[in-house]
Amino acid sequence: MKKMKRIIAVAIAFIVVSTNAHAQQPIAVATATATILSPIGIVKNTDMNFGNLTVQPAAGGVVTLEPSLAATRTPSSGGGVSLSTITGTVSAAKFTVTGQALFTYDITLPASATLSNSGNDIIADNFTTSIATGALDASGAQEFYVGADLTVNAGQEPGVYVTGSPFFVMVTYN
Repeated sequence: MKKMKRIIAVAIAFIVVSTNAHAQQPIAVATATATILSPIGIVKNTDMNFGNLTVQPAAGGVVTLEPSLAATRTPSSGGGVSLSTITGTVSAAKFTVTGQALFTYDITLPASATLSNSGNDIIADNFTTSIATGALDASGAQEFYVGADLTVNAGQEPGVYVTGSPFFVMVTYN
């Protein structure tokens, strides 16, 4: 009897062990995560202004406005356009970007903008920025400047030339 109890106990142990061995399946666990970023935004602080220029009747030219606080203007070497000694208001466009702290972003500039005065047009193009790629600081902000080339035609009519519709500067997270 003692032997029989022992055989039954061993048989039950084998059944329990073999059942547990077959019942165990490999299991892995994972979690899902999503990070919602602060929306990226941009505001214009200062409009672009090339200031006062003069143009020759027979030759036009290009004035380059540097994308910086100084907004240095450089006329093309052709000599058709010159900078007035009374500069007027000169400013590169200035923008502030806000968003997720320490993130980087790309800047998209317009291909060109048309400035008009009573049906007369001049073109601003070759837009440039003071930074290559944006990088928001620890507070989630950064400022940058935009400059461009202004092509003035020979004998351009005097007057104030303004874009009929604003030019667009776009920012997107990298």
